Amino acid sequence: MEPLSWPMIFVKMAVQFWPVWAALAATVAMSLQFRRRLGLYGKLFDSNVGIAGFIIVMFWVFTAIFADMIITFNPIGQLSGLKNALPGTPLPDTDQWYLLGGDHLARDVFSRMVMGARRVLTIAPAATVIAFMVGITLGLPAGYFGGRLDTGLSFIANLVLAFPVILLFYLLVTPEIRSTGVPIALAAVLFLFPVIFVSVLLNSRYFTTPARRNLYVGVALAIGLWAYSGLAFNMDPTGIWSMDPNLLNVFVSVVFVNAPTVFRIVRGIVMDLKSRDYVAAGQTRGEGAWYIMLWEILPNARGPLIVDFCLRIGYTTILLGTLGFFGLGVSPESPDWGSTIDDGRRLLSIYPHPAVVPALALMSLVLGLNLLADGLREESMRD
Repeated sequence: MEPLSWPMIFVKMAVQFWPVWAALAATVAMSLQFRRRLGLYGKLFDSNVGIAGFIIVMFWVFTAIFADMIITFNPIGQLSGLKNALPGTPLPDTDQWYLLGGDHLARDVFSRMVMGARRVLTIAPAATVIAFMVGITLGLPAGYFGGRLDTGLSFIANLVLAFPVILLFYLLVTPEIRSTGVPIALAAVLFLFPVIFVSVLLNSRYFTTPARRNLYVGVALAIGLWAYSGLAFNMDPTGIWSMDPNLLNVFVSVVFVNAPTVFRIVRGIVMDLKSRDYVAAGQTRGEGAWYIMLWEILPNARGPLIVDFCLRIGYTTILLGTLGFFGLGVSPESPDWGSTIDDGRRLLSIYPHPAVVPALALMSLVLGLNLLADGLREESMRD
């Protein structure tokens, strides 16, 4: 067979992405239909910038979800004779092509780019969620109560932030640090915060109805501690909750680096909002401190926090790419974009496609997250 031309390469790639187009069309159509009932998310569709960012981000989200249906070859499989193959190179005696060429180990660049989206979007959003739970759980009481609690927590946060972020991140994921058991110790502390956050959230909401409170908090503690034992200590006998040691190392590092910044943002917002009338009204009704913090102050801080969440996912994506570029990613053969860029840079002047393709993918995802954050910021200011 003849090599494919660039127009045909784009056509065949578009066909491979059919599950993404279908899911994206359905999501946008449903969102537009019910946007007036969807709060801030629905208002996002009043912003052209927000729509552009949303479409780009959801493209990569659906790509990660349907990656197994989109890839054309095993992303870590090697085919003889296709080392550094150019885009559109046909496979001998077949009707298949390396759509975006092969890398220095004869692996399909297109499949690695697609599967790399799953790797990035598995780590970055989940780690950012936990970092936010840590920051919110500590930032709310620090800003609300002040005093020695605020001084102590702020000192610890400033101590972590005093280190250059990329250097701290680099040190936390090195094999030498992993051998000391530091990542497991950090996981034991950091992974406990989601359990605490959800339990306190439910307890403060249903405190006046003990039966419902006990049921909801009991279920949250059971599921949370089950997940905690598996993720932090790999002690889940069912194997549902487990994390590879390399992944745990990277995951904990992301949470540890991001949590102090989230803490400072939440603390500052709470210090500003705690003097508002609705807080005074809650105090007058006799509401508890955690109810006021979680159900009065936190909802009114959602705009800045949602914007920061989107930006932080993009920031984390760049950090993960940087780690992969330095060879400190999840695993050496992992198709994550940073590792793929590092593999391709050695022959960049001769065969640019193995490095350029994942670099463009990384750039587009971060761009989409930034545009989405801009759209959310624009709409939250009107809210």
